[in-house]
Amino acid sequence: MSEAVHDPGDAEPPTPVLELRIPEPARGDKPADRVRYISAAGEMAKPALDEKVERVALMRKQLVRVLDDHGRAVGDWVPDLTFQDKVEGLRNMMLTRSFDARLLRAHRQGKTSFYMQCLGEEAIACAQQHALRSGDMHFPTYRQQGLLISAGYPLVTMIDQVLSNEADPLRGRQLPIMYSSKEYGFFSISGNLATQYIQAVGWAMASALRGGSEIASAWIGEGASAESDFHAALVFASTYQAPVILNIVNNHWAISTPEDFARGASATFADRGYGFSIPSIRVDGNDYLAAYAASQWAAERARSNLGPTLIEWVTLRRGAHSTSDDPSVYRPADEAERFPLGDPVERLHQHLAALDDGTGTWDDRCRQSMQAEIDAEVEAAFAEASSHGSVKDGHTGRAETMFDDVFVEMPRHLREQRDQVAKLEGR
Repeated sequence: MSEAVHDPGDAEPPTPVLELRIPEPARGDKPADRVRYISAAGEMAKPALDEKVERVALMRKQLVRVLDDHGRAVGDWVPDLTFQDKVEGLRNMMLTRSFDARLLRAHRQGKTSFYMQCLGEEAIACAQQHALRSGDMHFPTYRQQGLLISAGYPLVTMIDQVLSNEADPLRGRQLPIMYSSKEYGFFSISGNLATQYIQAVGWAMASALRGGSEIASAWIGEGASAESDFHAALVFASTYQAPVILNIVNNHWAISTPEDFARGASATFADRGYGFSIPSIRVDGNDYLAAYAASQWAAERARSNLGPTLIEWVTLRRGAHSTSDDPSVYRPADEAERFPLGDPVERLHQHLAALDDGTGTWDDRCRQSMQAEIDAEVEAAFAEASSHGSVKDGHTGRAETMFDDVFVEMPRHLREQRDQVAKLEGR
C-alpha cells in the first residue's frame, strides 16, 4: 500500500483548540432530575455478605430504598426493628433537629460564635449509630452530631463546647461543633477535610492487628472526596481488607460548589469504590430504615472479615453550609421542597402512622407530645450550659491549659511558659 504524500504547498490542517470540561450542575426543571438513578422502594435485592464485588457493583448506579411513597416498608432490605426501635429513631432525629435549631437561634442572638446544622441529613448518622456497637469508632465530619446525640452524649456538654465556656471538655481548643469523645466512639473532628478517612482506615487496621472486634466508620462529604486523602484511604482499605465502613454523604453541595465538580466524570460517587474493588452501594439517605439496614449490612461484612464497604448516602443539605454562609446566592430557593427523596423525619413519622400490625400506634398527637418534650429538654440543657458562661462574656477555661494534653512528659521550656502564663493571670 502506497503512503499518502503531503504536498508542502497544501494548507496545514487546523490545530484544534484545547478545551476543558466545566461541570454543570445536574439540576433540571423536574424534581426527578435532581437525583440520579432513583430506584423504586424495595426494588434493590439485598446481596449476601460475601457476594462478589462484581455483582455488588451493579448497585453503585441504583438506590437502596425501603420506605415507599405511602410509608410502607417493602423489599429485601426491611430491617428487623421493633416499633419502639423506630420510635426511638424518630426521637433521635427530632432531638438532633431541635438541638440544631436552638444552637442556630443562639448564634443569631449573638450567644455563640459559629454553628453548623445537619438539617435534612439526620437519618444517616442516627440510624448508623443504632446499627453499630459500643466500642466501634466513628471518624466524623462536622455534620454528624446525630452520632453523639443518638448515643446519649450529654446535650449540656455539647453546648458547653459550642459556647467554649469553663465547662467545655475541650477547653476552648477546638472550633465550636468540632466535638470529641473517645468514650462515645466519636473521634476528634478535624477542620482539615478528608484526614479522618485515612485515620479511620488506620484505626480499623490496628483493631485487626491487636485481635479486636471493633470496627471503624469513616465519614466524608461528597466535596471532600476529591481530596487525595480519600483515595489513599481506599488504597489501604482495599489492600488490607480493613474492617471499616466508608461513608460518603452526598448532600449535593460542598459549600457553594455543586456535587458535579467532586464527582468528576464518574456517574456516581459509589463508582469510586468499585475502582478499588470495594463493594459499593448507594442508599436513600432520607430513609431511616434503609440507612439502618445498609449500615448493619456493612458492619456485618466488616466483623466477618470481609473487608470494607463504601456507601454513598444520597441526601440534601436543606440549610446553609454554616452560619457564615448565604445559600440564597447559589442555590434554588425551592430546592428542598422539590427534592424527590423528601424529609427523613416526615417519612419515618408517616411510616409509624401507617403501621397496622398490632405492634403499636402512632399519630400526630404522639409526635406533637414528643416534640414538646424534646424542645423542653433542649431548652433546659441550653439554660444549664449558659449558666457556665461563654467565650462571648469571658467565661473561658484557664489560658495555661493550652499546654496540657500534648506531651506525656511536658518539656522544661513549655513548663516555664505555662508558669509564666499562670503568673500573668494571677494564679
